[in-house]
Formats: sequence, structure tokens, C-alpha cells
Amino acid sequence: MKKQICLFICIILLLSGCGRLETNDHVEPDSGQDSKNLIVVGLSQVGSESDWRLANTRSYRETFTEENGYYLIFEDAQQKQENQVKAIRNFILQEVDYIVLDAIAETGWDAVLTEAKEAGIPVILSDRFVQVEDDSLYTCWIGSDFEEQGRQAGKWLKDYLKKKGRDEEIINIVTLQGTLDSTAQIGRTEGFRQVLEEQKNWTMLEQQPGEFVQAKAKEVMEYFLKTYPDIDVVVCENDNMAFGAIDVMKEAGKSFGKKGGIIVISFDATDAALEAVKRGEINADFECNPLLGPLVDENIKKLEAGQEVEKIQYVDETYYD
Repeated sequence: MKKQICLFICIILLLSGCGRLETNDHVEPDSGQDSKNLIVVGLSQVGSESDWRLANTRSYRETFTEENGYYLIFEDAQQKQENQVKAIRNFILQEVDYIVLDAIAETGWDAVLTEAKEAGIPVILSDRFVQVEDDSLYTCWIGSDFEEQGRQAGKWLKDYLKKKGRDEEIINIVTLQGTLDSTAQIGRTEGFRQVLEEQKNWTMLEQQPGEFVQAKAKEVMEYFLKTYPDIDVVVCENDNMAFGAIDVMKEAGKSFGKKGGIIVISFDATDAALEAVKRGEINADFECNPLLGPLVDENIKKLEAGQEVEKIQYVDETYYD
């Protein structure tokens, strides 16, 4: 189903007065390119809340190019699910070939994804999962095993405390959670909880959402330090929140990281965070691979060739300490 680019550009212009997001990107194809051969992809992105998200968006932009046979319509939802629903409905009106959805929350998608299915448009879920009554509403999901990341973080902490001779001590933990009900938050929280419940001497003092954002994480970490005088571990469900926690601990004169004091665990393993691991500010960082564009491209190419794709696809990841 290849669409004439000129046709849907006209549709875009007609829709321009109907509440379309100002952050849309529409890169018109070069006049020398045969528009019939371009695969039109509508991408609804969560936002630009973190270094990981920026790298993830860059991966899509570098993959879905005219040179690679694509025409990309990019929508930044600015952390609002209603913006994503609007974007998907506009993609359907524009008769795109594929919809790629990185969902802000897991629930609330049945209606709009049913509309996409009825329009015959395959939906590929990327990074974050959705909970729907009928899993035929999406073609496949590609991303990280967030629950396993959480378990690995818990196992790492258990081994680390044993090496330090602290495996019998009372260990007080606080968690800076990501956006509540997002796939990464749900998985990382649950995975770490599974290990925590096996450790009789570990106590989760409190968990508070930092929304994956550094500024919000600073507010929450300030609250934690004021409320709990004896914190042994802070679990940060992404790197930007770890940066916020580190800023607050420095300002408060707290020892942390390799120097002792509060143990800092983070997720994503962005370049800046790995530098913080080298400096000894973050004790361990669990990788979340943002470079999903090529994997989505690979699946689209298979679908274009009439091949089946695996429903759930995990990327390979590691950790750094």
C-alpha cells in the first residue's frame, strides 16, 4: 500500500486547522525521488524528557530517511496521551503505511488501535508496551525487558553488599520511579521488588515518581533526604533522575557512589551516565538500548516482503559498574 506523497501532503494541509500538534515534522521528498516507492511511517513519540529519549528519536530519524525508502511523519506527544491518540487518528486519515507507537502509558489504547486495524494499517509498538484486550491490534513489540533490568539491578545490589560485608545489615532503600504506568516504570519497579522481597534485611522506605525528569527527581530526592535520615540505596529508574539525585546529595554534603555512603543504581546507561560511573558517582547502570530504529526498519522490510515477524522482540543489553 504505497501512497502518493502529494496526496497525503494535501490531506495534511486540509487538517492543519484541525488541532494538529505544532511539533509535527513532515520532510517532503526530493523531487527526483519516485514518491510511489516511499514507505510512509507515522511515528508517535513520547516526548523529549531524557537523554535516552533524544537518542531514541535520533535513531528513528536516521533510519526512516528518503535514502532508506521512507517518508517519516514525526509527532512529539509532549508526555500527553491525548496527543498520541490525536496523532494516531491523523495518521489513519493520512493513510500512512505503518504506525510506530511509543506509548506514554500502557492502558487506554483499545479504541484508537481498533481504528488503525480497521483501516488496515499495521501498528508496531516500540520501547513501551500497551495492554489491550485483543493483541491483534498491534503487529509486534520491540524493546527492552524492563522487568529483567529491575531483577538484574536487585541481584547486582545483593552481590555488591555481600562483597562489602554488608549482606547481614539492615539496608534502607528509596526509589525514584519513572512515569507511573509506563512500561519502563512498571517493569523496573516489579523486577527490583521481586529480589527485594527475598531479602529479609532490605526495607523499601518509599517510592515516588520522578517522571524520568532531572528537575522532578531533585524535588523528590530533597524530600527523601529530609524524611529519611538513614538511606543506604537510591534506585533511580533512569539516568536523568540519577543526575537529579546526585545534584541534591552533593548540595546536602552526602557521601555516595564509590566513596561510600548512599549506593546509586540507575538505568539506561547513556553516555553521560557512563561518565558518572567512571567518576564513581553511579555505582551501577543497567543498559536500555535506545537504538530501535534499525530493528523497526528490519521488521517493516519483512512485512513488506510478506514475511511474518515475531510478536515480542527483546534487544540485547548489559550493565556497567
